[in-house]
Amino acid sequence: MVADTPSAAVERTAIKKVSIRLVPFVALMFFVNYLDRTAVSFAEPNGMGQDLALTAAQFGFASGIFFVGYIVLEVPSNMALHRFGARRWLSRIMVTWGIVSLLFTWVSSSEQLYVLRFLLGVAEAGFFPGAILFLSQWVPSRHRTKILGLFYLAQPLTTVFGAPLAGWFIGHDGLFGLEGWRVMFLFVSLPAILLGVIAWFYLIDRPADAKWLTQDEKDWLTRELETENSGKTGGDHKHGKGELKAAFTNARVWILALVYFGFVYGLYALAFFLPTIINGFQEQYDTTFSVMDKAWITAIPYLPAAVVLFFWSRHATRHGVRTWHIAGPAVVGGVSIPLALYMGSPAATVAVITITACAIFAALPVFWSVPSRFLTGAAAAAGIALINTAGNVAGFASSYVTGWLKDLSGDYYVPLYLVGFFMLLSAALMVWLATRDSDTGAPAADSEHKHMETTR
Repeated sequence: MVADTPSAAVERTAIKKVSIRLVPFVALMFFVNYLDRTAVSFAEPNGMGQDLALTAAQFGFASGIFFVGYIVLEVPSNMALHRFGARRWLSRIMVTWGIVSLLFTWVSSSEQLYVLRFLLGVAEAGFFPGAILFLSQWVPSRHRTKILGLFYLAQPLTTVFGAPLAGWFIGHDGLFGLEGWRVMFLFVSLPAILLGVIAWFYLIDRPADAKWLTQDEKDWLTRELETENSGKTGGDHKHGKGELKAAFTNARVWILALVYFGFVYGLYALAFFLPTIINGFQEQYDTTFSVMDKAWITAIPYLPAAVVLFFWSRHATRHGVRTWHIAGPAVVGGVSIPLALYMGSPAATVAVITITACAIFAALPVFWSVPSRFLTGAAAAAGIALINTAGNVAGFASSYVTGWLKDLSGDYYVPLYLVGFFMLLSAALMVWLATRDSDTGAPAADSEHKHMETTR
């Protein structure tokens, strides 16, 4: 066995420290972020829908209007993060959204629900692309899929742990004189405010300022990132306007935005309506579930999804990102989600939905390693925010359209067929982008880099 060179040893320890010191904390922020964003999906079938007299379309609109505020401010928010630093900006976002989320405890009408969901989107704008940008600025591209995979574990695990936690809070009906779903909103909001305050002191904007890195590790990370960024779009710009133009006129950014649209359309159709679909099993199959039963059933698809996400990201890191790492799961998800409609029992339906969840979560962290291959600086901030904006458009569309089509048709057949169509479209676009870039020589999803596996 060949001994590590000094450079390889420094690389291994630097990446390990980033993985331990930064990724778990940012992932915890993401966990709380996604729980606050989707808490409404647990509240609706457990009292909120009845108390506020919501139709499926109204619930879909309330779920989706979150993304309107998010979309409007997403790119400006990520540019502000690039200017002021992740520590300040991510802290500000968390405290703001925690305060808005807390107000859901006292919502009393559908109109108030719409307003608060919109304001929650405004408050959260830029968090996810900001977190992606922040982590991408700490490691070179050959390690980025691994780092983003570890970060992305927070999203499926939010439902694995968050659904039973939400169910437990909902079960405390009458606490402080509040209905159970209001108790849930109260207690899932407070951690965001607390984490926002801690983030101000804990996060660090760049490797050169990290006291927990040795000088050799700081120098290696800084040198690697500067060398890598020098050849990317935005790498030679000194001012934001030129980099913004570089991102907004880059065809690959727009194609990736459309690819991401399909994945997020499927993700939020599941996130917002799976608890409602499970609630419908009671009438469909003449059975009864308690609040905690429904919470645990909701969590089932997401634990295997977290496992698949981890190993899929690990494979992509070790062997290089390939188009099929993204397009393959899109095909599986696109076929499986409408197939769930034809299962004859709750167990079979949830099993097929589990396959869909595994497919979506396997692809997402690998997908997010692609934009930073050709964007840096403010261009990366703008490009990543633009791609995520397309995802937020999908979040609004999937939430509202799914509810509207369900009210119109009386069941979930048409809306879930539409989910399948968008995911298959994402697969086709990803393959087309790879083919196009191979013809032009541009860097896309397929990576030909070879590197020592220093983090095993």
